[in-house]
Amino acid sequence: QVQLVESGGGLVQAGESLRLSCAASGSTFSNSRMGWFRQGPGKEREFVSAISRRGITFYVDYADSVKGRFTISRDNAGNTVYLQMNSLKPEDTAVYYCAADVTAGDPTTARYWGQGTQVTVSS
Repeated sequence: QVQLVESGGGLVQAGESLRLSCAASGSTFSNSRMGWFRQGPGKEREFVSAISRRGITFYVDYADSVKGRFTISRDNAGNTVYLQMNSLKPEDTAVYYCAADVTAGDPTTARYWGQGTQVTVSS
């Protein structure tokens, strides 16, 4: 049974940083495109970032709204994914979901989802 467990959410002030982690289990994720989505209050869930690996090369994608502020990474085994979030803004407030087998289409979605972790940024 696939499980994705997020951690690292919390309450911070604007301009501060948080690091989210996602531990994946129940399958082999080394070849899976993994990523993060978020859903803010009253909003639809949206793509944040994704990372995949082919050989020794990592490929990353970011939503325009987080480019230059967020950095996605994963460990070598591929079972843990991180999202380093810097210069946080109130509009980044959302429940952040870890995802595995993230699609590359439009809309971007995923096959597996975590339960989510709350990130709240105060102004």
